[in-house]
Amino acid sequence: MDKTIELYFEPGQSVERLDRFLSHELAELSRSQLKKLVDQRQIIVNGEAAKAGLRLRGGEKIHIVIPAAEEIEAVAEQLPLEVLYEDSDLIVVNKAAGMVVHPACGHASGTLVNALLYHCHDLSGISGELRPGIVHRLDMDTSGVMVATKNDMSHTHLAAQFKAHTVNRRYVALIHGLIDENRGTVDQPIGRHPTQRKKMSSKCRNGRHAVTHWKVLRRYESDRLMLIELRLETGRTHQIRVHFSELNLPIIGDPLYGNRSRANGMNDAAIRQHIQHLNRQALHARLLGFIHPRSGEYMEFTSPIPDDIASILCVLDEKYDIEPLSFSHVSLSDENHV
Repeated sequence: MDKTIELYFEPGQSVERLDRFLSHELAELSRSQLKKLVDQRQIIVNGEAAKAGLRLRGGEKIHIVIPAAEEIEAVAEQLPLEVLYEDSDLIVVNKAAGMVVHPACGHASGTLVNALLYHCHDLSGISGELRPGIVHRLDMDTSGVMVATKNDMSHTHLAAQFKAHTVNRRYVALIHGLIDENRGTVDQPIGRHPTQRKKMSSKCRNGRHAVTHWKVLRRYESDRLMLIELRLETGRTHQIRVHFSELNLPIIGDPLYGNRSRANGMNDAAIRQHIQHLNRQALHARLLGFIHPRSGEYMEFTSPIPDDIASILCVLDEKYDIEPLSFSHVSLSDENHV
């Protein structure tokens, strides 16, 4: 059955393109899905089929029809895949921003699983037909290191490490806001938001235990921005994004938990422009370390900060006349603290 959504662009807001407004309001839909709805004339503004670049000026009524979901099947697809390491038991990849991890409603193809099935042919089956090989996930618009398994033995071993919180997971994020402390820990349970079902929240009943350790890497004082490194002790859905948005330190570019007015209100035009051009949250899974299920050896893999985030950092570092951060000099050996 088709799904119908009604939206209203309130008068008094800044002029905004339709596609940007919809990507914020309908965070569960990808840019390609929104484009497809536009092409299929399923997005109606004030009674007329609209183009993605339509400028909303206030008072527009937006009617959206999302066709009923089709049966989903995970099939092999030849897609770009950056492989960091591979053996007979597992594969480590650098997931690009914008790629969904496994097929689901609205994302039947073009996912990491589709790419892995083409590249590997055989993956572990413990997670089910739509998630073969998947032992952990990254949000669609979070980039970085992921591991997938090729057989049930490696899946069982790695899943146990994730459950025991012994996997070393390091992220970097560029966030709005400043904090005096140099490092700390957020220990707040996370569950489904009580009223906004697309979101997670710590302000809910029966939330699951969630712990994020963090360390400030850079402060850009006059622009009220920080670059932070994070270590996940647990791995709840949207964990980093929720923990920091509820500290009033949202990740730049986050369409679900962020604050567009902060970016739009920045005084430095060059920095504001770079941030406005970022089409996803500035969150990157930089490092992943685990015990190999067969050899018993500790393995660690890293991914450089991608260009879309690095370009913002470059502008900031030039403005503050500081050397670009070399992550080889960031301590990663302390298991108790970031």
